[in-house]
Amino acid sequence: MGSSDHVAVRRINPWFIAPIVALAAFMEVLDISIANVSLPHIAGNLAASQDESAWVLTSYLVTNAISMPISGWISTTIGRKRFFLICIVGFTIASLLCGLAPSLALLVFFRALQGAAGGGLQPTAQAILTDTFPPRQRGMAFAVYGVSVVFAPALGPTLGGWITDNISWRWVFLLNVPVGALLVFLTVAFIHDPPHLVSARREARGRPFRFDYAGFAFVALGLGALQIMLDRGQEDDWFGSPLIVTLAMASVLALVALVVRELSTSEPIVDLRLLRDRTFAVSSLLMFMLGFVLLGSTFLIPAFVQELLGYTATDAGLVITPGALALVLLMPFIGRIVGRVDARWLIAIGLAVSGAALMRMADFDLQTNYSSVMLARLVQSLGLSFLFIPINTEVFANVPPQKTNNASALINVWRNLGGSVGISVGSTMLTRRTQFHHGELVVPVRAGNPSYAGILNALTSRLAHTFGPDAPLHALATIAQIVDRQARLLAYLDTFAFFGGTFLAMLPIVLLLRKPAPHAGPPAAH
Repeated sequence: MGSSDHVAVRRINPWFIAPIVALAAFMEVLDISIANVSLPHIAGNLAASQDESAWVLTSYLVTNAISMPISGWISTTIGRKRFFLICIVGFTIASLLCGLAPSLALLVFFRALQGAAGGGLQPTAQAILTDTFPPRQRGMAFAVYGVSVVFAPALGPTLGGWITDNISWRWVFLLNVPVGALLVFLTVAFIHDPPHLVSARREARGRPFRFDYAGFAFVALGLGALQIMLDRGQEDDWFGSPLIVTLAMASVLALVALVVRELSTSEPIVDLRLLRDRTFAVSSLLMFMLGFVLLGSTFLIPAFVQELLGYTATDAGLVITPGALALVLLMPFIGRIVGRVDARWLIAIGLAVSGAALMRMADFDLQTNYSSVMLARLVQSLGLSFLFIPINTEVFANVPPQKTNNASALINVWRNLGGSVGISVGSTMLTRRTQFHHGELVVPVRAGNPSYAGILNALTSRLAHTFGPDAPLHALATIAQIVDRQARLLAYLDTFAFFGGTFLAMLPIVLLLRKPAPHAGPPAAH
């Protein structure tokens, strides 16, 4: 690619490029959550257990976590447009194979291929936007990208449930095929590498090819083991399982070795030196926490209304959908003002509003109605909309153009890893706090307690008309069920409060961000 590439980039309206790359990111992020609700149907159709079918999710997340951090190096080495196309084609073919898979083993294998191909889509899409738009317009560009990666996790379960119930679970995957084909055409026609990447790749051809094999091995082992541990930990009783202990040790050792290796080699596969910049490091932490709370709460709220309030899967989706729509509507506004208002103020507002909304959820009870849950999620989503774009603009504030691919890979790793940790922590807290509250609630429910004896006798008398001599047993079962529900409710409230408190605790961290210097006009090339 020569000067013609440069001319092509200048002639194409960047607002035409933005939805193309955003759609690619949306397709990939959607696939993380869309298959969750289909697992029982997949297990039944392919003659597998529910536990075995869970590997359909785990295999995707593991290979996705491994390929994402190295996507920056691959983009720089072979060309960003070429890599983006490879990812789209690979993801589309893998989706087709998933939809046609005749057995669970093959489906898990194809999902692993899909995750590996999809891992490069998010960071590459964001890097394309960063280089396509001048700094003063990046807020609006990131708004388009933000809508895709924040709206998709909320839409996934609802869409996946509808497709599974009304068509077939196979179309959860086959849906990607026409979208992927369209994206291939649009990418070939309208997306080009910027001049600085073309020049860097031309210069690299004159040097011997070097691949950081050790760095790649540490990434694969460290992040792969960590993702399996997070995904399977609660089910396997965490450190009560030899497998989880082994995975934890392997992950820690590999990630420590990765840091040492990448900071000491001249051509790292993951450029951790970017974290030496304070703004980038703090923004990475904030992005991790955004993923932590976004996906953690997106897991908690539908589970709460289904388990304790008796909602269907569709109704549970409708609880969080208005919040997702609010994000879609508000993000362009945030993108427009992000260059005029200190990003630190916007981030602080987002943390405070979203954290307060989660603390409000800690006051829910078994009589909480749809409007109360929906409004709390809506307010939380309004807060989240103040976070995604300002954090992303801070991430790239001091990143030179030649490092855009690497920075985008890292920041997307932090967000995805935060989401995995958030879901895992939420699931574990629910189980542990349920056990804790159950132990406390059963103390007064004992034969020696006069109040308990009175309640049991009254309930037995009430049930005697229906169950006759079996009324005492049904009374005991009813009381046990009440205790179980109350313990579970208190566990949910504790978990909501934990997530809300975590966000509020991040407020002082915002002070570590440097006040961004005003940009002196747009860059010449883009």
